[in-house]
Amino acid sequence: MLTRCLPSLRRHLVCLLIAALVPAASGAQTTETGWIALFNGKDLKDWIPKFTGSALGINLRDTFGVDNGILRVSYEDWDVFNGEFGHLFYKSAFSHYRLHVEYRFVGSQLAQGPAWAIRNNGLMLHSQDPATMTLDQEFPVSIEAQLLGGDGVNPRPTGNVCSPGTHYLFRGALFTPHCQNSSSATYAGDQWVSLDIEVRSDELIRHLVNGELVFEYSGPQLDPADADAQRLLAAGQGLALRGGFIAIQAESHPTEFRKIELLPLDP
Repeated sequence: MLTRCLPSLRRHLVCLLIAALVPAASGAQTTETGWIALFNGKDLKDWIPKFTGSALGINLRDTFGVDNGILRVSYEDWDVFNGEFGHLFYKSAFSHYRLHVEYRFVGSQLAQGPAWAIRNNGLMLHSQDPATMTLDQEFPVSIEAQLLGGDGVNPRPTGNVCSPGTHYLFRGALFTPHCQNSSSATYAGDQWVSLDIEVRSDELIRHLVNGELVFEYSGPQLDPADADAQRLLAAGQGLALRGGFIAIQAESHPTEFRKIELLPLDP
């Protein structure tokens, strides 16, 4: 298991080697250890929104914003939810990396949001290019690292996997149900949670919650029976998902992100 770079000579040298071998995304802030700050703590530079029913680039009702160094998914300017699922995409695609995110759920769900979306968000991995989404498409074809918060009643692990338009290999076999829970604990209230995702193209993906491995899978691929995936296949994309864009969701519950950073890994 790869770990984040801590102040030891051996790990420092390894991180410097990775930084030298793999160039950072253009325009992103890069630390001396090679980590790229995808979220700069000031604005949404390098990110682009897409909402169901709206054109690419429209930040519907200012849902995504930055306040005091926090990237917020906010519904302050909304009255009710009517299926306008949102995604905020980073501008560049990646294939081999470690993604580190710190998030929390806050406040109450927007009125008429779906019951399953209470304290629910997600990180879309290996996503299709947002420019290829249709106007009314609800979710990008991708692998979703699902973020869940406790509802005060039921166990709700986080770091789960959902698969809009995709399948993957789980325990060596093709897994076709839409979502599968991880082995993580339930995190209730407004506490910050740390999620690390190790992505190695279509070879291996691992989810770690607060440093604990909770899910491991491989072989992400398009679902030939899904209409959105069919469009990608018809356009010439291969079945295997070896890389793609990263996005965060807006599914009707306010969410905050205080850190989104990425370490490119050597293929």
